[in-house]
Amino acid sequence: HIDLARAICAELGVAEKCQIQALPWNELEDALQKGEGEAIIAGIAATPASREKYAFSRSYMQFPARFIMPKAKAFAEPVLDKLRSKRVGVVAGSAHEKMLRDYFSTVQVVTFETPEALYADLKAGKVDAAFGDGMRFAFWLGGSDAAGCCRFAGGPYLAPEYLGSGMAIATRAGDPALAAAFDYALQEISIKGTFAEFYLRYFPVSFF
Repeated sequence: HIDLARAICAELGVAEKCQIQALPWNELEDALQKGEGEAIIAGIAATPASREKYAFSRSYMQFPARFIMPKAKAFAEPVLDKLRSKRVGVVAGSAHEKMLRDYFSTVQVVTFETPEALYADLKAGKVDAAFGDGMRFAFWLGGSDAAGCCRFAGGPYLAPEYLGSGMAIATRAGDPALAAAFDYALQEISIKGTFAEFYLRYFPVSFF
């Protein structure tokens, strides 16, 4: 978030005036309302409840759902027919379970209490694929536990009705002009490839 804040300040031509403060999560809202800051860049999701408190920029990060499979068996889009009758693991009670059941009704859904249990069965070949959060999967795929076993297959799938609209910059509710300025900066940063640089810097495997 610090790199993103600096890039936004540079894009808006106010880099010399920008001050970035690191505060505990539970102090962010009070600091904004007291005028101790102009915006919060801390992964606040733009939900109906949060929109009552804040004005939001466009999303700067979304979290797609993805399938992962053993490398030797992974396939590309279209995956719907290829997944028919396959055993697909997903964390029980998650938004991803509901999305999997609604969008991929031909698979055999196998639920797990924890991501770790899901990963273990995927590596052991007890399920054909796993479905879940792309960012979480990216960290696992790039880590030592995966041991290079698997990769993304198909996707990514963005579904705000299941997964939310992603992270956005929050400003005071009465300051939509500032949120619009952030929209402009985020668009320019995206066009110039700055976001792509951030992804490569912080995520071992791209989740898009």
